[in-house]
Amino acid sequence: MNRKKRGEKIADKIRGSLVGGAAGDALGYPVEFLSYRRIITQYGEKGLTQYLKDFNERMAVVSDDTQMTLFTAEGILKGCCAADEITEDGVIAGIYEAYRDWYITQTSWERLDEAGSMNSWLMDTPELHARRAPGNTCMSALGSGRMGTLEKTLNNSKGCGGVMRVAPVGLYFAPGEVFDREQISRIGAKAAVITHGHPLGYIPAAVMASIVNGAVYGREQEGGTLEDIVNDALCTAAAVFKGDPYMNQFRELIRRAVDYAKNDRSDIENISALGEGWVGDEALAIAVYCCLRHSDDFSACLIASVNHSGDSDSTGAVAGNILGAWLGYEAIENKWKKDLEMRRLLVEMADNLSGLALRPEYLNA
Repeated sequence: MNRKKRGEKIADKIRGSLVGGAAGDALGYPVEFLSYRRIITQYGEKGLTQYLKDFNERMAVVSDDTQMTLFTAEGILKGCCAADEITEDGVIAGIYEAYRDWYITQTSWERLDEAGSMNSWLMDTPELHARRAPGNTCMSALGSGRMGTLEKTLNNSKGCGGVMRVAPVGLYFAPGEVFDREQISRIGAKAAVITHGHPLGYIPAAVMASIVNGAVYGREQEGGTLEDIVNDALCTAAAVFKGDPYMNQFRELIRRAVDYAKNDRSDIENISALGEGWVGDEALAIAVYCCLRHSDDFSACLIASVNHSGDSDSTGAVAGNILGAWLGYEAIENKWKKDLEMRRLLVEMADNLSGLALRPEYLNA
């Protein structure tokens, strides 16, 4: 594959990840707090299989998961594009600044002097000021005015609010160009620990960043599978968090998800055995299971990932991020793109991450 075609393929995968994650978020958001029994009673034995459009917006609206993912992407760009030297600390400083901007969108237009850079073009987007059930941990951590770090955490939360927003870390950094794979994994953890201090809140984010990174830049060109990428991501995180007992616990859960993807049980049986997704390790395990079980069928993956008794929008978002990165934007059925809130903004952000938006032929597109 020549360099131009490879660049176009990577750009398509980055678009696929951001739009795919938003699609899973939008599909799962209306059923986030419903039991599986309630879902199938209300929507039929296959569960929810198409968007429920917001009556006022006439769109499939996204939750805080996609909002924060967009701000993660903007924070990475801020932390890298204006820097003389790109460093892990600089990237995380940019992400934290962007999260504080997001926090302002969730509180008040009038409080612009309290935090953030005030240079965020995302803050001019009305949809990003909508309150879509923002997580209590994210809100309290960002409202504290302090940034959690691996050395000094703010709390002991292992909620999925860390893992559901870090896909852009894996999308932006081609391994070996600025950071190696272990550094990319660690940046994923550092982005999550800003708000979530338990190892099972930030280790899954490290693995998530690595999986997405591998899906975009990794072993597909070498004939590898998505399962290979998941295993590679676990090995990379194990090297970063060597000796951490929670790493071992998490690795066993993901290995169960990989094994379940090969059995004959139904999706709901397997997902129920992995958890409900309210915490970081379970959210990623459910997403990994759905992506491996339906690795060549984006729609089937998305539908499986939200139809369960748990955090449907977050498991849908994480699954969509992963399989969207693996299959690419063009492989996603149009029904998930049509009427998706902020789709054009998501594509624009994806092109900023891939560098596509900076190419001369796209500047005036």
